[in-house]
Amino acid sequence: MRALKTCINAALITGALATAVAAGPVAAAAHAQSSDHIVAGSDNTTPLAKEAAGLPKVSPSQLLKLAESQVGVRENSLGGGTKFQAWYMSSPRARETVARDGGSTADYANAAWCDMFVSWVGNQLGIRPVLGWDAYTVAHARWFAQNHRWGTTPKPGAVVFFSWSGSKSIDAIDHVGFVIKDNGDGTIKTVEGNTGNGVVEIRTRPTSSVTGYGYPYYTASDSA
Repeated sequence: MRALKTCINAALITGALATAVAAGPVAAAAHAQSSDHIVAGSDNTTPLAKEAAGLPKVSPSQLLKLAESQVGVRENSLGGGTKFQAWYMSSPRARETVARDGGSTADYANAAWCDMFVSWVGNQLGIRPVLGWDAYTVAHARWFAQNHRWGTTPKPGAVVFFSWSGSKSIDAIDHVGFVIKDNGDGTIKTVEGNTGNGVVEIRTRPTSSVTGYGYPYYTASDSA
């Protein structure tokens, strides 16, 4: 089994890391918001409120049900072969990120796929415009911050961004997944793609390794 390939490697393959360093004012503005405590919910001030109009009604529990149904999906010995990578390579977003970062769409075939998994789940449910899609975790986190959906509170269905160094800087993000629940003991239960053994798994993670959370603008609520 190959060594763990964190999701930042997808950016290194396509040259996105260098692009991110000099990403300009939009990324800088997003980064400046990275310490904000933006609470998930029906906040109509977010730019995503307009995007949500006309989308399917999807709640956090519905998203987690789909994400958890993928547990056990595994990459091949080269680090590729998943439906998440195949979907991303064929998507318009792959061409957009290649234009942004360099490389070619073929580079995604064996690239780290944790964010492709997150993006695939949103796409399957029809809520991609309010969850975002990317192969590069840093860019995806910035997207949440730019859209005023970034914070530090773990919530079911939130997109959780990790830095294995414990950094709270968006630029240091290594990995991404979904929050299933806050365990209330300094850990969270998550579902993630491209874990250490190249598979979709449910994990328990310390919150000390979390950089922050992106809150999709869900179109339905789990509240009674």
